Amino acid sequence: MIEEALYHMPETEYAYARDSGTFCLRLRTARSDTPGAAVIYGGKYDFWEKRQKKEMELTYRDRLYNYYCVELKPRDLRLVYVFELLEGGRRLYYSEDGLTEGYDFSKAYYNAFQIAYLNPCDVPSPVDWMGSACFYEIFVDRFFEGNTDKDRSYINLPWGQIPTPKSFAGGDLRGITKKLSYLEELGINALYLTPIFKSVSNHKYDIEDYFEVDGIFGTKEDFRELVDSAHERGIRVVLDAVFNHVSERCRQFRDVVKNGRSSNYFDWFIIRGDRVDREKVNYECFSQCGYMPKWNTSNREVQDYLISVGLYWLREYNIDGWRLDVSDEVSHQFWRRFRQALKSENPECVIIGENWHNANSYLRGDQYDSVMNYAFTKACLDFFAFGALDAEGFADRLNALLMRSTDTADNMMLNLLDSHDTHRFFTEVGEDRTKLKSALAVLYLFVGAPCIYYGTEIALPGGYDPDCRRTMDWAKAEERGDIWQLLRGLTRLKREESALHIPKAKIYAEGNAFILERGDIRLKIDGESFTHTIERMG
Repeated sequence: MIEEALYHMPETEYAYARDSGTFCLRLRTARSDTPGAAVIYGGKYDFWEKRQKKEMELTYRDRLYNYYCVELKPRDLRLVYVFELLEGGRRLYYSEDGLTEGYDFSKAYYNAFQIAYLNPCDVPSPVDWMGSACFYEIFVDRFFEGNTDKDRSYINLPWGQIPTPKSFAGGDLRGITKKLSYLEELGINALYLTPIFKSVSNHKYDIEDYFEVDGIFGTKEDFRELVDSAHERGIRVVLDAVFNHVSERCRQFRDVVKNGRSSNYFDWFIIRGDRVDREKVNYECFSQCGYMPKWNTSNREVQDYLISVGLYWLREYNIDGWRLDVSDEVSHQFWRRFRQALKSENPECVIIGENWHNANSYLRGDQYDSVMNYAFTKACLDFFAFGALDAEGFADRLNALLMRSTDTADNMMLNLLDSHDTHRFFTEVGEDRTKLKSALAVLYLFVGAPCIYYGTEIALPGGYDPDCRRTMDWAKAEERGDIWQLLRGLTRLKREESALHIPKAKIYAEGNAFILERGDIRLKIDGESFTHTIERMG
């Protein structure tokens, strides 16, 4: 047995509580090691006398490791445990001392693994509706123009033409409201909208006023009508929160520019020196964009202000959650306070971070519920588009992703093939409809909440930003073509099949075929033709 590959750590994704009475344990071994595995467990103060044993199951495997899993419902919430491994006639034990030939259970209080006490407030609470959620991301300016009586003088992009960074096409909130019946027919039950707040840009990620709807999108009453109408159809609405940075036009930054260190808002930003130097950009900002200064989210006043933004739209307009832009550059302390404030108001409000990399430190129940799963995106690109993975490699990668986080977080991941920040997936696969269809099948059957970017249902192409932000082709949408029909079937399956609402999956390869099983549903993708089949087993 390769001892260096063995791994377990309490109170991480390897040992956590799913609910107030259920513990989930994982043990990692080398992929070449497949011992019999069991956990010996009991209470903290009577482990020696009343310990029990339960077999573990080899549940997932990636390129390097096997993962054994078990669920425990002990009578004592002070859990103590060690692992027992059987290999080649040898009985071995794995504890805080590592791998040993024997184990003295009478001295377990020194070196057994433990979860000292399960306090209910430390158990992450799932957002239940995320288990059956089918998301649809809308870049508001490019979706549909519903208010044709507005001042249209700002529009400089004829609908259907290729956009530039400064293009305005006229899409608005009334346009989304008018297309809710279309989205409902497609099976969508959750919307993710890019920012709708006052801003000079088409994308609105440089927000001037968080408390106002931008006039080109409509009014607050237009937004209220959208949310109310969506809710009547069983469709949730999630807004985009840009709390890492803000527009240089916001009142707080303008005050700092005018008054320097004497401004009451000087410490709301991160400035080197006593005054803002716009030419040298002596302040932190988003990327290299001096027109988007970065908030100092270590500042308590900034935290209070941004929390008030989150609560305002939750309380006044009954939104269903927030997607958090550039969330991994914002302080952990702020996200902890933000979560506590919003969950106190509405426990079913979902909080989704934009973390492109491993976000485990944010997903322990005290900050986000989930993240935009760009690691899933990359796995699909490597298999379907880039040829970097074969069927076995794809299965290994997806298994590895599930082992990054707890299954509570996995079940709420926002899985996506593309977004307003990436090339269109359809373009990346060379506009191969077969590959797109199979990738969509993976998206909807994988653990988590699927999210499609507007236009995916009509195979809308597009390169990198701004080309990925083309206007919606409504003539094609009305045709209800093959991709549209596939998506409607997949959304129905996701919403109605209970096996797709829980974080359990079996993912593996058979020869050159990729296999994903959830309950009695089996997805098979041929690794050469990339055709897929979905069938019932048994």
